[in-house]
Amino acid sequence: MRAWLSELWSGGTAAIEPATLRDAARLAQLHGASFHRGWGESEFEGMLTERNTLVHRLRVGRKTIGFAVSRIAADQAEILSIAVAASHRRRGLSRNLLLTHLGHLAGRGVRTVFLEVEENNQPARRLYERAGFGVAGRRERYYRQPGGEQLNALLMRRDLS
Repeated sequence: MRAWLSELWSGGTAAIEPATLRDAARLAQLHGASFHRGWGESEFEGMLTERNTLVHRLRVGRKTIGFAVSRIAADQAEILSIAVAASHRRRGLSRNLLLTHLGHLAGRGVRTVFLEVEENNQPARRLYERAGFGVAGRRERYYRQPGGEQLNALLMRRDLS
């Protein structure tokens, strides 16, 4: 009974599935709400049509509340972006999204995954570290903030094999 009430309260069961072109506008909206320089709908449309790009959406009920995007090159991939709507954070959904996405990358023959994360973004760093990523390098002044401040990025890596 509790599980049913919890599911009803949260809007439904979470599902992670491949995104389609119909999702481009919503993915752009989520990206814009999550990052300083949001990607536009046309950028998502381009990624969704590329053969070497993997895009998953995270749905609760009928509403898309998150996504993960990676670009694949041979047996390596780079996670370009991952986001979950602010109203659904801190529930373990981003971890499930990330791990499912990594599983699909492995299924496509990817052996090593890279990503960049802002050095001071502790929630994201914790997510990646708990998912098995380790720091592989640092990029000085990689991210530019709206006020012009430049922040460092950490290059993180995880082997899937």
